[in-house]
Amino acid sequence: MRNDEDRFERQRELVPADRLSALCVSVIGVGAIGRQVALQLAAIGAARLQLVDFDKVDLSNVTTQGYAVADIGVNKVAATAASIRRLDPAIEVEQLTDRFRPKLPHGEAVFCCVDSIAARGAIWRAMGESSRRCQFWADGRMLGEVMRVLAAADDRGRAHYSTTLFSQEEAEPGQCTARSTIYAANIAAGLMVHQFTRWLRGLPTDSDITLNLLSSDWSIAAAA
Repeated sequence: MRNDEDRFERQRELVPADRLSALCVSVIGVGAIGRQVALQLAAIGAARLQLVDFDKVDLSNVTTQGYAVADIGVNKVAATAASIRRLDPAIEVEQLTDRFRPKLPHGEAVFCCVDSIAARGAIWRAMGESSRRCQFWADGRMLGEVMRVLAAADDRGRAHYSTTLFSQEEAEPGQCTARSTIYAANIAAGLMVHQFTRWLRGLPTDSDITLNLLSSDWSIAAAA
């Protein structure tokens, strides 16, 4: 690369580099959506990333989550961190190979990419609802070709998000990513990162977006 080249040149007016570089960003769950979120954040210039996941890569993750065959059996946070280092070795990546713990230190921006409503609720109660350190919160949910992205960056968004945490008994049986594809995961991740960059620019965020690829239906629910 030439010394006068800047990999951020084409996004400079879309992603405020100064605000982004000052933040630590937590990605909780680096499966289907979370891995894509982490890679997109690294690509746009996040300087400090925290990855949290207890799981290891299995064969199905190569198809649905974008891991390599060589990653099978490797902890997902380690495999994702290795991909980030290949993209930009200057990025600081904290790897936590564990489930989320309530007292876990976290970044000012948090991407919740877990696959159960109970886990979302527990994480939200631990950090999103009670801690103002979490200035931006995004949650990605996906079932087949239907995805829902929720963002909370102000009091109204936080209040709306709390209403989406129904009980586990009301959830559809199975994990929300039990049926998934890499292209749907990439789109969901892109929608989450887009809301993040809106927040970085001081623009209003959309609290609740649903996109159904099969029916080509897009809807935005207004926060109360």
